[in-house]
Amino acid sequence: MQSHTSGPETEVLSVHDCWKYLRAASVCRVAVVTGGEPEIFPVNYVPDNGTLVFRTGSGRKLDAVLAGGAIALEADGFNKYGTIAWSVVVKGTAAVVDSQESFQEAADAGLSPWESGSKDHLVRVTPSEVTGRRFVINPPSRWWPPLDSGQP
Repeated sequence: MQSHTSGPETEVLSVHDCWKYLRAASVCRVAVVTGGEPEIFPVNYVPDNGTLVFRTGSGRKLDAVLAGGAIALEADGFNKYGTIAWSVVVKGTAAVVDSQESFQEAADAGLSPWESGSKDHLVRVTPSEVTGRRFVINPPSRWWPPLDSGQP
């Protein structure tokens, strides 16, 4: 593949900017390891005092949280013009929260599972690392080389 000159460099986001973007989004992917295999699940979440919370039902995601392994969440998006993209990754630990007050606070903050079914468990992710980047979205012609007209 040919190398093309890229536009402006990728900008590493400050932790403050990462949280700004996390507050602006509501869906992320949660990555855990269950049975020695990586798993990724989409969830909706809300930030809560330097942590992220999401609801889940029984299953592999909850099993991984209860096992105490590491967890990562990744949220991304772009500006309203589709010209600048961002991505934020949160790594840390997760724990099930049993407090009815925490459930109510999460609901008051707008946390409501999109998928039907029982989502009886509230999970709080406490970050050990929050990183992010922002970059200009290049048109495909800048990163995808044209096909050689001599090949089928």
